[in-house]
Amino acid sequence: MSLVVVGGHSRNIGKTSVAAGLIAALPHYNWTAMKITQHGHGICSAVGEPCDCAVEYDHPYAISEESAPGGSDSARFLAAGARRSFWLRTAVGQLGNAAAVIREIVESSENTMIESNSVLQFWRPDLYLVVVDFETRDFKDSALRYLDRADCLIPVGQGEPQWRGVARRLWESTRRCPASPPMYVSSELSQFVEAELQRGARKALC
Repeated sequence: MSLVVVGGHSRNIGKTSVAAGLIAALPHYNWTAMKITQHGHGICSAVGEPCDCAVEYDHPYAISEESAPGGSDSARFLAAGARRSFWLRTAVGQLGNAAAVIREIVESSENTMIESNSVLQFWRPDLYLVVVDFETRDFKDSALRYLDRADCLIPVGQGEPQWRGVARRLWESTRRCPASPPMYVSSELSQFVEAELQRGARKALC
């Protein structure tokens, strides 16, 4: 039973494409997939819109299981070959309320792929892969907080990083497996993930 987490430092840089690509490249792991979305303050997790409910108490999180492949991010995981796929929505800072349901899903799955940074608050995954775009200056606090735990960076942009406030030591020596659209997942990346998961499985048997 392995847990792979795919994170990234900003929005719309290919995190879902990388996760879906790995699911398709390694179908024998019988993946369960999950996308975690954290809404801003005042946004209801249940409806994804501003509402008058007490967000932290009435709807601290909402989770749905995809039933068919489609265009949404979590439905793309099914299209890529995942056995099950979930979309978890929660208010910023409220992910802990969903920890029990995440644990239940992970423990009942053969192998799990989660698209998130913040889940590292509660789990140390077997692999943490971080998608980075050197040309995108935005750097989320959640990504910066766990950057030193990355097992592999997946650069999707060219040139030198345009980030501010990100120490070079946090990323410079980390292994890199570059990616580019539309495939995103190179043979180098899929082979790295396979090798690391196999290594972890052998350790578990010792």
